[in-house]
Amino acid sequence: MSSAGKHKVTLLAGGVGGAKMAEGLAALPDVALSVIGNVADDDNFHGLWVSPDIDTLTYSLGNVIDRNQGWGVADEGHRALETLNKLGADTWMSLGDRDFGLHIYRTMRRRRGDRPSDIARDVARAFGVAAEIVLPTDDTVQTRVRTDAGWLSFQEYFVRERCAPEVRELAFEGLGQARPTPGALEAVRAADLIVIAPSNPLVSIAPILGVPGIADAVQASAAPKIAVSPFIAGKVVKGPADRMMQALGERADAIGVARRYRGLAASLFIDHADAALGGAIRAEGLEPVCSRILMQTQEDKARLAREIVDLAFAPAHLEANA
Repeated sequence: MSSAGKHKVTLLAGGVGGAKMAEGLAALPDVALSVIGNVADDDNFHGLWVSPDIDTLTYSLGNVIDRNQGWGVADEGHRALETLNKLGADTWMSLGDRDFGLHIYRTMRRRRGDRPSDIARDVARAFGVAAEIVLPTDDTVQTRVRTDAGWLSFQEYFVRERCAPEVRELAFEGLGQARPTPGALEAVRAADLIVIAPSNPLVSIAPILGVPGIADAVQASAAPKIAVSPFIAGKVVKGPADRMMQALGERADAIGVARRYRGLAASLFIDHADAALGGAIRAEGLEPVCSRILMQTQEDKARLAREIVDLAFAPAHLEANA
């Protein structure tokens, strides 16, 4: 535990599922939270740089998220989008008026030459976020999805096409040349506990771990490492992870997640509905931990976070990770 009397917890997270896990951890009084978020979904819309997963983390931890849809800002209007539509612009990427304000600010700062990490930090502070929101890289990394119709940006696949096309291949443009931010490496190095959120392993977590140096730092860390499965009974709560993994020849269940995180995490939280998969998960080198992992309420988020932290710092778990 840190000198401030709090466990330093570093969470690797994508959008909605990652934000829920972040909210749960942030609610614990004995946790000092850093969240390394996914930037590979970022893209340019209407001349503005949009960072969907980082914004979802910020809006959630700032308690201004639209909780009905899981993204965007609550009590939102769409007058700017209506004007763009009237002018003939392509408006399939739904951005609210308040959301536009953030994208304008981010783009202004980027054009001024400010580091994306500094911008993300300042935005989080302005929204009253106590946790550290950390970018894995300040370089541009973008997910590309190959379908039968050709290559699409992730937002074209996810929003415009509503995940309908079959995924044939994934690529992360710029990932191999990306440099890790000092903040991301420090968040991993200083962590007392590293948690992998129940985010899409393919397009949320992989682009974080794929930034050169980050996976190595996670592996080198002596901190307990715990992952949470995004699957319950072979289905995801939200998003296309199940269809994507099936299409790419991977198991779309907690076993597939265990294979993805083999060598990175020591334990995997799974739902009680997947208890029968425990033996197969153990064979992949991760210790399964059954719980109720569906996070529908703030109480659910805090309860699951409490279970993760308590497991990590239980004497038996600490001895196993020593």
